[in-house]
Amino acid sequence: MYWRTKGSACRTRDMHSILLTNPMVLLAVILGSTIIFILFLQPRHLSSSPKSDSMAARSFVLWLHGLGDSGPANEPIKTLFRSSEFRNTKWSFPSAPENPVTCNYGMRMPSWFDIQEIPVTADSPKAESDVLKAVQNVHAMIDKEVAAGTDPNNVFVCGFSQGGALTLASVLLYPKKLGGGAVFSGWVPFNSSMVEKFPEDAKKTPILWSHGMADRTVLFEAGQAGPPFLQQAGVTCEFKAYPGLDHSISNEELQFLESWIKTRLQSSS
Repeated sequence: MYWRTKGSACRTRDMHSILLTNPMVLLAVILGSTIIFILFLQPRHLSSSPKSDSMAARSFVLWLHGLGDSGPANEPIKTLFRSSEFRNTKWSFPSAPENPVTCNYGMRMPSWFDIQEIPVTADSPKAESDVLKAVQNVHAMIDKEVAAGTDPNNVFVCGFSQGGALTLASVLLYPKKLGGGAVFSGWVPFNSSMVEKFPEDAKKTPILWSHGMADRTVLFEAGQAGPPFLQQAGVTCEFKAYPGLDHSISNEELQFLESWIKTRLQSSS
């Protein structure tokens, strides 16, 4: 059993007609599709004691979708995080604005920044100026939540594909250490010269990087280029490769993400 979401661009008549004549467009739109394999798991028995709820710290998880997708289409992800530690978690699934995308022949679709080519490789061109504009918007979302009282150490930014690339850029350029950044099937969206602009506190934010070895949209080599880049910058990264997984998110990845966040949440005092 699986859950599939597609970007709004896939649902328009114009897009369907273009897909029939331009296979490249189809490939690019697939970049924004999120596939999550949901297994029939035994239900977890959660403690509902007042003490457990009071000890759960306020936290914030920001999820950034892929090209052509939307925030609401990804909201079911939060239903998989059933541990009591997430009872005081605020989730946010923003949608990217519609922008022209070069790899889609300039067609407008939900996109955080421009993408020059598909498949994305370790050496693909970078749209740094676009990325930096998108980073400012993500920082504004984080700032708003921190101002509302959430400890930055309990803020986690996660993203798939293009959203994963934006996740990486956003946490590495944020002026404070965050709880963590989780990149799924993403890539490094800027050149090595950007390392000198990373704030020292941002380098303390841990990164989880998950990538399918059968990914033909954002090649596995693009994911493999991440850890050496981060090591050079002095950033801790845990890289997990998933054999046989294509350009999608598996239930296994999300289960690991849940435990990864749990171990980094700061308890309420």
